[in-house]
Amino acid sequence: MPTSDGPGRFPVFAAPPHGNHQRSPGYVPGRVAPVRSPPPVKAPPPPPMKPHRPPPNQRANFTLSEENQRRERAPSRQHNKNTLICIGVSIGALVITIILVLSISNGEALDANCPDHNPSLTSWNPGHQAKNAVNVKRGHLLRLESSATFHSLTIQSGGLLVFADNAAGSKRITLRTRHILIEDGGALHIGAPKCRYRSRATIVLVGRSDDAAASDVPGFGRKFIGVMGGGTLELHGTRRVSWSLLTRSVPASGLDTGGNAFNRTFSRGINLRVVDQDTAALLFSERYDTYESRNDSRRLTQLLLSLPAGRIVALAVGDSASKSLLDETKKAIEEKLGSRFVYELKYRKAWALVSVVGGGNASCSEDVREYENHDTGGRALARRNFTTVNGAGFSVTAYSEWKHGYPISGFQVDAVDQVLLNLQDKVKQTWHPGDKIVVASTDYSMHQAEEFTLLPCSQCHAKQVRIQGRPQYHHVGEIVDGVDMRAEVALLSRNILIHGEMESSCYGNNLCQFYNHDTFGGHIKIVANFSSVHLSHVELSNMGQQVEKGRYPLHFHLCGDVDRRGGYQEPTYVDGLSIHHSFSRCLTIHATNGLLVKNTVGYDTLGHCFFMEDGIEQRNTLYRNLGLLTRPGTLLPTDRNETFCTSIKDKVYKGYTPSPSTECKAVSTFWIANPNNNLISNAAAGSQDAGIWFVFHSSSTGLSRGLVPETKAELTPLGIFYNNRVHSNFKAGLFIDKGVKTTNPSAADPREYLCLDNSARFRPHRNADPSQPRVAAVIDTLISFKNNDLGAWIRGGDIVIRNSGFSDNGVGLAFASDGSYPKDEGSSQEVTQSLFVGESQNRGTNGGQNKYWGLGGADAKMRTLPRNRTFPIRGFQIYDGPVRLTQSTFRGFLPTPERYTSAVGFFLKNPWQLTPQNNLSQLDFQSSVDLRVFFGRPGEWFEQNDLDGDKNSIFHDVDGSVTGYTDTYVGRADNYLIQHPGCVNISQWNGVICSGRYSQVYIQTQGAPSLSLSICRDEYPDAPLVLRGINSQSAVSQQYQPILMMSKSYSLHWNGPAPREVVLSLINFDKDDWVLVGLCYPSDTTFQIMADINDRQSNTFDELTDYGTVSSLKELEKRPIERKYFFDRSVGLLWLYLRARHGRDGYSYCSSKGCERVKVVATTSSKKTCNCTSEAYPKYYKTPSAVVHMPKLNTQACKGCGAKGLVFSSEPWTSYVQTQVKSLSSEELKKGDNTSFISVNMVAMPFTQPGYFLVSVDACSGKVTKKIVFAKMDGKMEKYLKTGIPNGSIVLMATRGQPEGLVGVAPYLVSFGMTKAADLHGKESLALWGFRGSSPPPPWVSLQAGQEDMFLGLQERYLPLGLDEYGCRPPEVQTRKDLELLKIATG
Repeated sequence: MPTSDGPGRFPVFAAPPHGNHQRSPGYVPGRVAPVRSPPPVKAPPPPPMKPHRPPPNQRANFTLSEENQRRERAPSRQHNKNTLICIGVSIGALVITIILVLSISNGEALDANCPDHNPSLTSWNPGHQAKNAVNVKRGHLLRLESSATFHSLTIQSGGLLVFADNAAGSKRITLRTRHILIEDGGALHIGAPKCRYRSRATIVLVGRSDDAAASDVPGFGRKFIGVMGGGTLELHGTRRVSWSLLTRSVPASGLDTGGNAFNRTFSRGINLRVVDQDTAALLFSERYDTYESRNDSRRLTQLLLSLPAGRIVALAVGDSASKSLLDETKKAIEEKLGSRFVYELKYRKAWALVSVVGGGNASCSEDVREYENHDTGGRALARRNFTTVNGAGFSVTAYSEWKHGYPISGFQVDAVDQVLLNLQDKVKQTWHPGDKIVVASTDYSMHQAEEFTLLPCSQCHAKQVRIQGRPQYHHVGEIVDGVDMRAEVALLSRNILIHGEMESSCYGNNLCQFYNHDTFGGHIKIVANFSSVHLSHVELSNMGQQVEKGRYPLHFHLCGDVDRRGGYQEPTYVDGLSIHHSFSRCLTIHATNGLLVKNTVGYDTLGHCFFMEDGIEQRNTLYRNLGLLTRPGTLLPTDRNETFCTSIKDKVYKGYTPSPSTECKAVSTFWIANPNNNLISNAAAGSQDAGIWFVFHSSSTGLSRGLVPETKAELTPLGIFYNNRVHSNFKAGLFIDKGVKTTNPSAADPREYLCLDNSARFRPHRNADPSQPRVAAVIDTLISFKNNDLGAWIRGGDIVIRNSGFSDNGVGLAFASDGSYPKDEGSSQEVTQSLFVGESQNRGTNGGQNKYWGLGGADAKMRTLPRNRTFPIRGFQIYDGPVRLTQSTFRGFLPTPERYTSAVGFFLKNPWQLTPQNNLSQLDFQSSVDLRVFFGRPGEWFEQNDLDGDKNSIFHDVDGSVTGYTDTYVGRADNYLIQHPGCVNISQWNGVICSGRYSQVYIQTQGAPSLSLSICRDEYPDAPLVLRGINSQSAVSQQYQPILMMSKSYSLHWNGPAPREVVLSLINFDKDDWVLVGLCYPSDTTFQIMADINDRQSNTFDELTDYGTVSSLKELEKRPIERKYFFDRSVGLLWLYLRARHGRDGYSYCSSKGCERVKVVATTSSKKTCNCTSEAYPKYYKTPSAVVHMPKLNTQACKGCGAKGLVFSSEPWTSYVQTQVKSLSSEELKKGDNTSFISVNMVAMPFTQPGYFLVSVDACSGKVTKKIVFAKMDGKMEKYLKTGIPNGSIVLMATRGQPEGLVGVAPYLVSFGMTKAADLHGKESLALWGFRGSSPPPPWVSLQAGQEDMFLGLQERYLPLGLDEYGCRPPEVQTRKDLELLKIATG
């Protein structure tokens, strides 16, 4: 790993103990290794300050003076050479001794790895000289000790600037400047990989875009850090966990119950709230007018006396409460709640109290304020903090006051400043109070990402932090329905900060018509042939310039190869950066190869975040980076939203208005312009359009234009794609499709250069050579959820998706083929070992720019929705094909009265072709799937559902796992071209299940525009299939692609004059497959009919054969193999056979010899409509029959079906156990529900007797170790709870009926991780997930209690196994596939 601390790979900054130092003090191993002369014994003075305006052309005096002195002393030096050598050695030894003594006295040992420990450095305190430009040149070896301000800073020709540091990390150094330019031989160091910077270093880049007094630096512009050829930039902050994942969900408001707030004026009397101490739920609220009503006072007394011990009570006076407040009530308040001031209440006296019933004075928070002149001079405020039984902190507040003549009272139950985040990683040592973090959205809207400041937290363990305030939105922290939906939590703060100084509002030419804030930030630009650049754990904020191209927060510009292939001993990397609130991208890789970017956060940016620019960037590796809140920008058409797209027209041809949907609207968190790059363990957690977008440049673009005339990106194999997650994106999580326009706008094509273009098709081949075999692009372990439109859209082939989870997307996964015949030679797309969830238990939060809120899911509760309340949600969408979906699981597809929700569906309003080679097999549809397949119906979203692709929708159920009928095909119920009498109609699907063999005939016509084709099966002439063609109705040529049952006969008719030329191509025909077709023509037509084989690779035609005639259809049927035709002039049908003479290979559309075709050229003088249906039937009618008979319905469970894994996690090296607890209360039993059980990894363990059921699971292996039932809480059960469960056990408990002794169970559950003993009075059922053995308890520990009509239902949790916290032994050899792939990717 580039950031390893192994010996010998990073520079040593201290002088060597022997001999000459032959390297520049700024040297870092790299491509350019400037050789410098040894430094002098005594470092020169600091460089001169250069005035802002150019001074007279003269050199600094100190340099000239030293040179003269050296010349004058030369003879004497030669004469006293031996003496001076001795003196020099003595002085050198003395200097080193002094440094060692000082370092020891300062408590800091000299470290050769620390750049600021270099003994050749001179301490530098230049102060603030805002108008002076500074040059650090050869011989200037400086350690910046304090804050400074310059007009500009240039480091060149062996100059070195190092920021000072100390062991305590107490330095605070801020450098303000317009720019820093590091030229050939110059070096800037803040820390090093083996000696990380501990203090606080800040570089502020200042300046306005409209400052006339400032001038641009060629190639860099303004407000920048620039690294030129031969320059070195080494920035290494304190190593910190860059981002982590929640391990416990954080509800909106911080409380599962949502909290409660009340504020009112003139609410006279005593206002009361009763709060559940275990859940923070508001149980009761009432107002008692104890000023006017003694009866209300008595009611209050009765209530207080009835409350059980432990309940939280809050009281607040509104207006006045004392006149009719009885002594018995005061006594109850004093005795039950511990009040000290209730007997002192007077007219309009403000009073507030929060207490615990039976807790005495110690539990009581109470405050009073005297009333005077319509004011109480402040608020009577009472507040107490509590903790739920599951460990969530909350406070209860009551207040009362008179203000400006108005009585005000109120209550609040909230978790402000008490919310703890439980995280996957140990962050406490590196995330500090005052740091800023962001928690990603886990809903459809990226705008639910929330920023927080960390607070001190003495009670937090190593994986917890406390946040200021409270969340507005729900953030998931667990596996939900088998898919890892845990929110990413990113640290924004670093101890090295580079940021742009901004104006308070937009100004000048900074696109103020689109933005109301300043977008002219700073930027870092690195150009080719730099000596060494490594950045780690640095914060970049307010960076990027939206108005200028090439001005990005961090920009590797035309750098070529930056790894060992480029001559860099230590490959270039970016590690642990925080790039946030930027104005133009996050990190740009521009014509640069071999860069490693890892652990970097890109948050809240304009335009593509992680951006590859010209289409020739290859071999770059993005490992474990996080991008979120990627907003639209203006630079490129693909950055723009609809408004920007139609408003920016200065680069289109003569007033052309761009089309947003086809040219723009593609802004993405990861914009990958060449497939030969590696993406491993990244997260795209919210973009206006796409999370990860692979786009294909046909030629190099931008500044690389013309450099690579043909990139062959569409043919280039995909790099490593493993373990990436995409969610909360509006358009798609993953998008692999489309190219960019590589020509300038013109009258012929007025679109802007680099706008989206629909011409690209990803078809990877070995060595990017289409004559060589295809190379499958493997998408491994993709997690995609809560994407508004598509979880993934992938066009091309061959492509394989495996081990992936899709949940809560508008459409989970949609494939599109490379194309149809004749463009595409046929390819495959495969999905295997994957999970599709329609609507999970992640119900989301109504707000944060989520537009739709309605009923849905297995629990039929309110939830956020994708696209629209009526949008037909689909898990796997079939568009064209061929696709292969196998060994996958579906759950949570339940239609509602408002929308269709199906596991398998089809592309809406599809004009395109479909292939019968869409193969589905070994699928598992769980009980929460009500609609397995849906072919659509006329109505909203489907419109008339009558386009060619809609009508030809079909797939092959290979093993019957979808339908129960093995080797059958499922198509539209109204498509009689595919049916026979034995087919099974499924009206709920609008589908039909049939047996048979099916292929396509690709029908091309010339010379007859605006024709519709009507195809009749001779067995079903009254149910023709009418196709309009896939081209526009005005096109001179048209193409139709019907699916036909093999070994059947069909007649083809037109709604106008017959076309002059028809070409019929055999698509997906296997050898000897055939159909008999009759084409309708006028009776005077003459024909030229020829068969050939088209080799599309060479564009040649072989086996050209003319058709001969026969005298009757019967004679034709006797000679089906011969090239013959029969024209029935009385009817107008031209009959001929379409028969495949060669076999196909794999998924190719055509035979191994080429595409077999029949071309019909017709000559006629007739212009009449050629529809021969009435003449053809009943003459050619045939009795319907099955070529392949329907198999028997298989009622057995499908063996080996579904995905092997139950959990699809972003940490696939961690094992999980699936647990389900189904308790039953007495009321549920009365209503007829008789099922109670505990399930572990889909193995249900039912229990039928009233009482308690406990199951113990080994937390290391996931194996069930014990299960036991207790009829009641007695001594036997008490003993078992105390001693019967071994340490390291997951403890699951369910109840049935009304368990006896339920209240007595509570104290024993504390040992299983509960924060306190729960109050179970009045509860009727329990569901427990506990752990015996560790402190603190795991974050998944939970106790749920039901009562009355609040049924628990089926509860499901996925729990991690084998964790260190459980006391599990780590495996002797733990393989992390992501790390292995990272090694492969980086060499």
